[in-house]
Amino acid sequence: MPQLSSTERFLRALIAVAAVLASAALWWPSTAQAMRLKEVASVQGVRNNQLVGYGLVVGLDGTGDQTTSTPFTTQSLAAMLQQMGVTVPPGTNMQLKNVAAVMVTAQLPPFAQPGQQIDVNVSSLGNAKSLRGGTLIATPLKGADGQVYALAQGNLIVGGAGASAAGSKVQINHLSAGRVPEGATVERAVPTPLSQGDSLQLDLNSSDFNTAREVARAINTKMGNGIAQALDGRVVRVRMPEGSDARVAFMADIENIDIALATPAAKVVINARTGSVVVNQSVTLNPCAVAHGSLSVTINSTPVISQPAPFSKGETVSRDKAEITIKQEPGSLISLPAGTKLADVVKALNSLGATPQDLLAILQAMKTAGALNAEIEVI
Repeated sequence: MPQLSSTERFLRALIAVAAVLASAALWWPSTAQAMRLKEVASVQGVRNNQLVGYGLVVGLDGTGDQTTSTPFTTQSLAAMLQQMGVTVPPGTNMQLKNVAAVMVTAQLPPFAQPGQQIDVNVSSLGNAKSLRGGTLIATPLKGADGQVYALAQGNLIVGGAGASAAGSKVQINHLSAGRVPEGATVERAVPTPLSQGDSLQLDLNSSDFNTAREVARAINTKMGNGIAQALDGRVVRVRMPEGSDARVAFMADIENIDIALATPAAKVVINARTGSVVVNQSVTLNPCAVAHGSLSVTINSTPVISQPAPFSKGETVSRDKAEITIKQEPGSLISLPAGTKLADVVKALNSLGATPQDLLAILQAMKTAGALNAEIEVI
């Protein structure tokens, strides 16, 4: 057998590697979008609970409610003083500028236990100028069922600042709302379904049959067949082991499972108020032709004064003379090729030279003509 030179051996090795890579492209699975289970689903019943309460903020530097226009502040203060044994004579006009009525809101996280601290937000309910430097008096926070779940109290942190003098005013950020970090103490726990029954329900963040099937398949692959069952496009039922220890370990094992997600449905989201247009990666275009022009209307108003002659006993009359001009820019017919990628769709839309507001009408017309392969959602 003849001896091969080093160059020939290198070329043969390179051809062999290329052949292996080419064959691998046929059987090697394509990279799919993967997310953890905790990012695509949540456990039914394990959620935050909204709390709300009404209270008073005291200690303000003359920036509280003007009691003449907010009588509920005076009534609340009188009721609080009465509970402390201080009786305010009826008809007393309390002109207090260092007190403000506020609404207190908080989120009670799942599994929160009595004695733990949570943050609260405080917002002015009346016409207080600023809550800076104030102290929130003990305020019970209630849930949707009317039960008290936390008690809030503490000094406010207000991120804004302001000053006024001689009719001038300067203000940075918002002064009528603040926050009390760890300002509420949990008084009552909310029961969760984690230790109830023999199964749990996983609720997907979005309704999709493929995602529900993949979630059930991934759980069964890791934990055993028959553990998870997809009930519909949003709900997956999971059979749980006995004992709280085992259930916590079970949830810790499945919440980090990687879920292979399919390409989302093609959708164009339009915000009619701001003119924002968002297109996802699945949107495609069919060949079409679009003509786009612009129409502008200009109105100029010029005041005209009619002055009467001397000694004519007439009156000076002022009128406005309006000039209306309509200008329409010509729009040429632009041919848009078929686009199978998001970059192609963006390039085609940019070639129209249309503003975001114009795109609202253009995209809807393209959808009606069958050239836009996507669902349009207006928010």
